[in-house]
Amino acid sequence: MPKKRLIDQLHHEDSWRLFRILAEFVEGFETLSEIQVPLVSVFGSARFSEGHPAYALGYRLGRALAEAGFGVVTGGGPGVMEAVNRGAYEAGGVSVGLNIELPHEQKPNPYQTHALSLRYFFVRKVLFVRYAVGFVFLPGGFGTLDELSEVLVLIQTEKVHPFPVFALDRAYWEGLLSWMAFLKDQGAIDPKDLALLTPLDTPEEVVAALKAVS
Repeated sequence: MPKKRLIDQLHHEDSWRLFRILAEFVEGFETLSEIQVPLVSVFGSARFSEGHPAYALGYRLGRALAEAGFGVVTGGGPGVMEAVNRGAYEAGGVSVGLNIELPHEQKPNPYQTHALSLRYFFVRKVLFVRYAVGFVFLPGGFGTLDELSEVLVLIQTEKVHPFPVFALDRAYWEGLLSWMAFLKDQGAIDPKDLALLTPLDTPEEVVAALKAVS
């Protein structure tokens, strides 16, 4: 196909894509805005299955948040996301999954009281932040790091309310925390911005910290 025709076709597709994007935002806003409990967005790896310590930690966190009157929002997939949803679901709480359509890895878990299926990562990111009163990051990889850095930047730049951000499992996050301290020493991070991320070790500590600021 000639280059100009390909570009014209892409421009035409972009116009129609705007309607799909708008539809995802509308569905997401309507679904989450109707939930009557405070929501906590929780992130973690899709690759840590049942039996992994991070899965057990996620399950405990989901249950503890639900029992304390919070709802959980995860990416809706397997691994740690499933564990958090499962903990909240089995405790009778609100368990939201923002499922993303991917060619591999992502399959919606069955422990969701509210499930959304999204095509666009940026829509998903907005929904993670828009209705959350706190953020918890469990062990994870690139996706988890991506969400962590985005949340910290949004708070740092005052684009969102400075809700608390927790890194759960201090030992897992120790290397990243050390690197962030190094960046602070290099002048790349303001010293006060290091306080935006709080490392904790137990779900009970997370719940207590959330209650203290709510």
